[in-house]
Amino acid sequence: MKTAALRTILIIVALIAVNVLSAFVFFRFDLTEEKRYTLSEATQTLLADLPDDVHVDVYLAGDLPPGFKRLENAVRETLDEFAANATQTITYRFTDPDAITNADEKAKLIDRLQQRGLLPTNLFATEGGKRTEKLIFPGAIVSYKGKETAVLLLKYNKSASPEERLNQSYEGVEFQLASAIRKLTQTEANRRRVGLLYGHTEVPPSRFADLLASVQENYDLFFIDMTKPGPIAGLDVMLVPKPDRPFSEDEIFKIDQYVVNGGRALFFVDGQRVDSVSNAGTYAQPLNLNLDDLFFRWGVRVNRDIIKDYYCAPIPLNVGNIGDKPNIQLVPWRFYPLLNNFGSSGSPIVRNIDAVLSRFVSTLDTVRSPGIRKTPLLLTSPYTKVLKAPALISYNEARQQPDPKTYNDGTRIVGCLLEGRFQSLFANRILPGDPRANGFRSEGEPSRILICSDGDLVLNDVDYKRNAPYPLGFDRFTRTIYGNKDFALNAIDYLVDPNGVIAARNRTVTLRPLDKIRVDTGRTSWQLLNVLGPLALIGIIGVVWQVVRRRRYGV
Repeated sequence: MKTAALRTILIIVALIAVNVLSAFVFFRFDLTEEKRYTLSEATQTLLADLPDDVHVDVYLAGDLPPGFKRLENAVRETLDEFAANATQTITYRFTDPDAITNADEKAKLIDRLQQRGLLPTNLFATEGGKRTEKLIFPGAIVSYKGKETAVLLLKYNKSASPEERLNQSYEGVEFQLASAIRKLTQTEANRRRVGLLYGHTEVPPSRFADLLASVQENYDLFFIDMTKPGPIAGLDVMLVPKPDRPFSEDEIFKIDQYVVNGGRALFFVDGQRVDSVSNAGTYAQPLNLNLDDLFFRWGVRVNRDIIKDYYCAPIPLNVGNIGDKPNIQLVPWRFYPLLNNFGSSGSPIVRNIDAVLSRFVSTLDTVRSPGIRKTPLLLTSPYTKVLKAPALISYNEARQQPDPKTYNDGTRIVGCLLEGRFQSLFANRILPGDPRANGFRSEGEPSRILICSDGDLVLNDVDYKRNAPYPLGFDRFTRTIYGNKDFALNAIDYLVDPNGVIAARNRTVTLRPLDKIRVDTGRTSWQLLNVLGPLALIGIIGVVWQVVRRRRYGV
């Protein structure tokens, strides 16, 4: 009896000690191969510095097919990890809009979600040989100090299979939620600065409206006036969208020294100019921005040509008449390539994003540049035709069925990331008496530059009837939203801090699908095993236990 009592006391003391220790020491073990339950360092830092409580309302819930249930569980598990790592309280609630029985309350909730930007999604899945359909709101609302922001949880590349789409959304859960928390909790003191270089484009401001509005959600936006004296300074990223007028030598020098001193820059430039297109045709003329020597020193060259891609977006065209009325149909327009080939799919900038819509894009070549690492990000399909400028562009060409054999110029780069220590274009060219020699550096701090050979990539269309801009990447002809905005915002995030929250986009979760044929043919056997197996196991354990007891205590 004394031994039993002592054992009981020791167990109680051990349990108390473990509970006291757990209050001061926190640790978890992630035994998964992909470390799917381990948050990125940037996310952990973000949560550790939370100034106040955060609440998340998730609307991906209810009776979901297994694939969507897996995504729901991923959201729940990620929020649990957020709560475990945060210094402040993070609470969450899962709500199924379909479960609300009161019609008025349900309508109010759906209207509120749509106003916040969470639109319903009608998704289909085939599970167990049955086709299921579910109208869901695959998103969440993150709340902080009276402020709210919407989070889309279904983010994927539309060309992927249904299983891959859900898996891509699974991989992006941490990034989407962490980005929302970062946006809400940012203070004026820690917001990064993005500078927009203006004065070199004739594009109206309404065409940049969605890009600038999206940038301002996470960054402080400034306008760079190149006519003012002095260097470009105090910026985390410089954005150069669709310039169509050449830069002067002094402006080139300012950009050069900005990059040499560690400044990051994002260029969306054209190699040719297309003013307008008609049925008869117009010519794409070479565009000289005086940036060739600078880009060449950095390691790239934007060519004076234009790409025709067999994989492209359509445009409406009058293909004839039906009676006395024109017959307007959508036809492929080879000068609008859909960029769904990402040279570095592992880069957080392009990982799992949708195809990017481009218009009148030029090719981009890489050249030797010591100390610069080049990462192609945007590429065309293998079926391309490259026309040297000046090149004739005619709407009538869209009426013709192209021969795929003539699209044999292969995959071409149109977007490239450059990283390293950049050497000045003006090295050994600045004389001692030159006023620019004061503070001049020929090689400086590590930096990052992204150059895309399409200025239209960051332009949104405008609904002139409502006088309102469309979202960036929205094709008003097909009513499709492409990945242009995601690409631009991811690029800015990466240029500002490649080890920041953007690093969470590198998360990889491997799909391990079951053999559907074996599952279907052996369905009954597996069901019987799952139902009867646990019962049989419990029975065997009971029999063994009784045998042991009889041998030990039997007379």
